[in-house]
Amino acid sequence: MQVGISWQEYDDNQKLLLENAHMKKSCAKKSARGGRALLTGLMRCGRCGRMMRVFYGMGKSNAHRYQCRGDDQHVGSGLCIGIGGVRVDKAVAVQIVEAVSDRAVEAAIFAADQVERSTKEIAAAVERDLESAKYEASLASRRYELVDPAKRHVARELEARWNSALERVNELERRLEDLRVTVAARPKIDRARLLQLAHDLPAVWNAPSSDTATKQRLIHILVQEIICSLDDVTNEAVLLIHWTGGRHTEVRVPRVKTGRYPSDMAPSAVDALQKLAGHWPDRQLAVSLNRMRCKSGDGETWTTVRVREMRERLGLPDYDENRAGGKTVSLCKAAEQLGICLESAKTLAVRGLLPATQAMPGAPWLVQVDALESEAVRIAVQRVVARRPKIYNDIQYDKLIPLPGF
Repeated sequence: MQVGISWQEYDDNQKLLLENAHMKKSCAKKSARGGRALLTGLMRCGRCGRMMRVFYGMGKSNAHRYQCRGDDQHVGSGLCIGIGGVRVDKAVAVQIVEAVSDRAVEAAIFAADQVERSTKEIAAAVERDLESAKYEASLASRRYELVDPAKRHVARELEARWNSALERVNELERRLEDLRVTVAARPKIDRARLLQLAHDLPAVWNAPSSDTATKQRLIHILVQEIICSLDDVTNEAVLLIHWTGGRHTEVRVPRVKTGRYPSDMAPSAVDALQKLAGHWPDRQLAVSLNRMRCKSGDGETWTTVRVREMRERLGLPDYDENRAGGKTVSLCKAAEQLGICLESAKTLAVRGLLPATQAMPGAPWLVQVDALESEAVRIAVQRVVARRPKIYNDIQYDKLIPLPGF
């Protein structure tokens, strides 16, 4: 026994298969596939129109990035635009809460009531027109029956008027039936249940059992797609959210400002290398020179090769990890030994709670190994740990983005 499906079900299945094919049709909407990013398959590039891909950071970091690769099938076309995903996800999460808030649900219910009242008014008007059309048809019928058959021209005209009246009655009956079918097919609105769902959404979103895949499905129900553009004047990412109902919302997300090292304090590359060479590898020196906005001879970005060539021309020593004799470590390794994040370790170093030194402003920090075991550092680290939330271990590397305000 063969079981068939309707054409609408077939069309929906084909659309779902197309969204699941992530490697085809780069401009088509994609389905969610899990992962930390909430907007997988929804972000569309505002420059070229292609769907943006998600790139995740290495290790246990929660960072991810939405990147449009442009026309990557042609060599030399280059990348299009990219934006950090954590801030974007939080901004869209705020809009989700606002869209499903109590006020928004009440407004949607009010709009649905307005549509229902309008449909009933149209149906009542059609019923009145139908009643009038039936009267006109009966009147035309009586006129045709009373005409003298010998007057063929008059009879032919009255018969045509009678047929027109009957066609008008049939048209109004079909229109009235369509309105009744539309009203009957419209789902009943449970006001109390909708308000309860809006009230429970933050709890469901932030529940430990709620994974990213569930949140992605919720967002895919509410959002059709998101157009991402960059405003270079204000240094913001402009997100145009296309809601499923047809409405649009513009959200601006501030981008991370780069090159914040004061230009008037930027040292020369020669001075920086003379102070930092030998203490750090060439790769780390290139990062530091770019951070301090040191200019190279041709105005290009510093790379490991350029730093090595400049250092060799100046006769500066290469990096030797045994030079410090194990007395100092980098700030990153110090944070790892203390069990805190890098930003917390940097904050302690800036406040003087963690003995650390810089050869010059903008250079990497060096921490004395003996200081890591001191009582002052231990107390400072305990205060950092004490400020962590009680569920810190549960959410440390969880794929959750809590909704703000709840």
